[in-house]
Amino acid sequence: MNKVVATPAEAVRNIQDGATIMMGGFGLCGIPENLIAALRKTGVRDLTVMSNNAGVDDFGIGLLLQTRQVKKMISTYVGENKLFEQLVLSGELEIELVPQGTFAERIRAGGAGIAGFFTPTGYGTLISEGKETREIDGRMYVLEKPLKADFALVKAWKGDNWGNLVYRKTARNFNPMMATAGKVTIAEVEELVDRAALDPDSIHTPGIYVQHILEGKAYEKRIEQLAVLKGGA
Repeated sequence: MNKVVATPAEAVRNIQDGATIMMGGFGLCGIPENLIAALRKTGVRDLTVMSNNAGVDDFGIGLLLQTRQVKKMISTYVGENKLFEQLVLSGELEIELVPQGTFAERIRAGGAGIAGFFTPTGYGTLISEGKETREIDGRMYVLEKPLKADFALVKAWKGDNWGNLVYRKTARNFNPMMATAGKVTIAEVEELVDRAALDPDSIHTPGIYVQHILEGKAYEKRIEQLAVLKGGA
């Protein structure tokens, strides 16, 4: 039952070329920093990465774009990553852009075993091309299929050796749903505790979804866009 691995390198050692990987986080908030860095060192290539966006040029998923290890991104927007934009425009990187709410629901559906769902978002746009559409109660909908991955790399605040996870505030974002949608879920946590230390009612991701867990080190927790209030409240 003990799912703890000693190092990020050990955690990602079974990820091979061509793997599909979900990576938690929103921008730079709640990203699996240690696992991404370890994945870069493995040199695996032709990855399909599903993440809300690719963060910035020199941090997070941007590190994997620098080394051209990612073949395709499934994301909601290009964001602040200039390299991401350049690779897409040059044709070096495939991209599937998905409306953010649809992206979240497709991941949730993948984890819940739901074969698909109808949404009005994207009907009549490029998003709906080649997809089944249907009129329901006088409104047109698009059929969206679930997203699943070979691996899900997630970041949590606290976790125990059974893989139970607790996220902190906004850093929860896409992490819980991605944890359910990966065949193998690898979690890094800021604090690894004894399972008796976690309140069962406070657990966000039950350990049944997590195969490996490690305690991360030296988190940078960069801020993508720093806003400072001037002139008082």
